Amino acid sequence: MNRLLLILFFLFCSNVGAMDTLAVAKKEKAPFTQDHIQLDSSRMEIRTFAKNFKKKYTDDAFKYEFKTPEKNAWDRFKEWLAAFFKNLFHFSSNATALGFVGALLKILAVLILIFVVYLITNALLNKEGQWIFGRNSDKKRIDHSEIEKNLHRIDFEKLIQGTLETGEMRLSIRYYYLWLLKSMAEKNWIVWDIEKTNSDYLYELKNQSQKDEFAYLSYLYNYIWYGEFDLDEGTFAKAKTAFEKTIKSIGNE
Repeated sequence: MNRLLLILFFLFCSNVGAMDTLAVAKKEKAPFTQDHIQLDSSRMEIRTFAKNFKKKYTDDAFKYEFKTPEKNAWDRFKEWLAAFFKNLFHFSSNATALGFVGALLKILAVLILIFVVYLITNALLNKEGQWIFGRNSDKKRIDHSEIEKNLHRIDFEKLIQGTLETGEMRLSIRYYYLWLLKSMAEKNWIVWDIEKTNSDYLYELKNQSQKDEFAYLSYLYNYIWYGEFDLDEGTFAKAKTAFEKTIKSIGNE
């Protein structure tokens, strides 16, 4: 009985203390007034979207929908090659086959580039040869330089016979021209010198008919030896006859 009274007394004291605490808290709390509200008195700017605002946002940065790019003919060709090599070499995946095709195409591109550079270089070198020597066939002058150095000891009739058998018509005309110079030098019409030109020899000739004949044969020689065309049988036969006629007439004088 005493315990029960003690518990009831304790509960009563606790309720009284709680009520006093709440009353004190309400009393200490300051009342809420309008002075505590901060008002923004700045002027508000009203903005609106233009009717055509969508046209201003057409860049890729404003596109949020991902679209798979369409495959062109080159992509389809690489996929076809990848499928072919995948079946041929039993690649484990399409990605591996595509990687192999990419590497293969790069190697082929490098080889093609090297081949093109080779063709260009070869063409330039050939043209360089034309600039220096007049024509590719004139390189034979380098190969036969000993003939020019020993002009008076050369049997041109034999040399020409050999070129006729091999079908080297241009070289035949070259030998006919050197044979002509040899014949004129033996008659003391000119003084042979490997460094001289046709004009030099033409100037040395005293007889006008000799000048005219030599000028015509020089024209034939330059036209055939340095000419950029295919020498036909008719042109060769005409030049051959003219050279042989003049050389024979010089020998008979």
